[in-house]
Amino acid sequence: MLAGAFRLSLRCQPAPSITGARAAQHYNVEIAKDKTGLLVQAITWTKKIKPGSAAMHPGVYCLRTTLAELDNATLWRTYTLLTNLESVFRSLKTDLGLRPVFHQVERRVEGQLFISVLAYHFVHMLRLRLKARGVDDSWQALREAMSTQQRMTATMQRRDGRAVHVPKATRPEAHHHKINTILGLSPNPGGTHRVLVSGRSGSQPDTTRHNTEVEPYA
Repeated sequence: MLAGAFRLSLRCQPAPSITGARAAQHYNVEIAKDKTGLLVQAITWTKKIKPGSAAMHPGVYCLRTTLAELDNATLWRTYTLLTNLESVFRSLKTDLGLRPVFHQVERRVEGQLFISVLAYHFVHMLRLRLKARGVDDSWQALREAMSTQQRMTATMQRRDGRAVHVPKATRPEAHHHKINTILGLSPNPGGTHRVLVSGRSGSQPDTTRHNTEVEPYA
């Protein structure tokens, strides 16, 4: 026990090679020992950033603009809005298949621009509703959070040769419930339906010609 306490005491002391540099300069470690000076009774530490160190100024943004009439706060909001806009469009180009662009007819280019702007308006509307309820995540973060809920189809073969397909979303988690509730959406997107596929008369199903019946499935 004495040896263990002594090793613990040594580990809590700042290393001589980094004393006054890096992380050690921002911490004050106090070790309370017993009367013999061998046993450690308590260890406390406090963090206080050293003035003038790099930790006081981890980074500086320098923005150049010709809009001299705007104040610093407005310029910063405009800059963050621009970076967020670029991020959303970058994501939408992948989701909607809007790149690369090979259009050579003017009206097709206008159509692509219209779809892109319309999609951004939907994203902006959703984020405004979420932000009003305390969810201020980026579009990328929202997509990653909601992507964990998948929609799967269970297929079962009946004795009469017909197949039953039951598409259903996976069980939503807490963050799925929160976002869906704010947006007024169902936690079970698409609902649950039973699709019954029947073949020709006979015991064997026909995969080329079939009739499909879709009905709600409780």
